[in-house]
Amino acid sequence: MSQLRIREFSYPADYAGAVRLWESTAPGVRVGPSDTPAEIQKKLQRDPDLFLVAADGGRLVGTVIGGFDGRRGFVYHLAVSPSRRRRGVATLLMQEVESRLRGKGCIRCYLLVRPENVDAQRYYEKIGWKVLDDRVFGKDLT
Repeated sequence: MSQLRIREFSYPADYAGAVRLWESTAPGVRVGPSDTPAEIQKKLQRDPDLFLVAADGGRLVGTVIGGFDGRRGFVYHLAVSPSRRRRGVATLLMQEVESRLRGKGCIRCYLLVRPENVDAQRYYEKIGWKVLDDRVFGKDLT
């Protein structure tokens, strides 16, 4: 990780690399309608400082997207290249996004993990996240 740098996502330069990374992380990140160029640009208008990448030279090796609505935070798309896992990349990304969320006044944050992604569940518990008893509901508004 000699050249590893955590920085803000740059659109459009980082877009293709981020999507490739997300698609390589099965069963982790689901690439869906919220990941189109138009939706990513919308996200960047709201809080670009919470969309972070880990870059090694010119290559994206990790991402995390934070969101803050003024009351609660959310973490999406923590992904690390399979060849760079278990080397601290995810932890650096999570520490930075959590720090930035705290800096905005966020006192509680949520994230979703797919049931089959046991490695991610173990990782989040290891870094202090807890499983909640709440039920998650969703609705497509399109």
